[in-house]
Amino acid sequence: VQLVESGGGLVQAGGSLRLSCAASGTSIMINNIGWYRQPPGKQRELVARITSGGRTNYRDSVQGRCIISRDNAKNTVYLQMNSLKPEDTAVYYCTLTSAFGIPQGPWGQGTQVTVSS
Repeated sequence: VQLVESGGGLVQAGGSLRLSCAASGTSIMINNIGWYRQPPGKQRELVARITSGGRTNYRDSVQGRCIISRDNAKNTVYLQMNSLKPEDTAVYYCTLTSAFGIPQGPWGQGTQVTVSS
């Protein structure tokens, strides 16, 4: 199983980015997939999750600004991030999660998101 993140970059506050998580070796349709981020000097945290059944949930700080979705044909999960804030600056990762939201790995290289003020 491999998950490869892409789509990060440098953006001004208020801007948008769409992150992609391309899966191989398994189908996203039968897995729960989570987007996590690790801000500088902080621990990794869950940003959003989509279950195999299509249910979604978000951390409070991104609720209303982010949308997690998936394209089953492309076996890819997306994270659309709008109204970005400097505190969204982090390395973003995607991985498989348990039914309780516990990350199960594998972890990829992540994609850097930097939001300037």
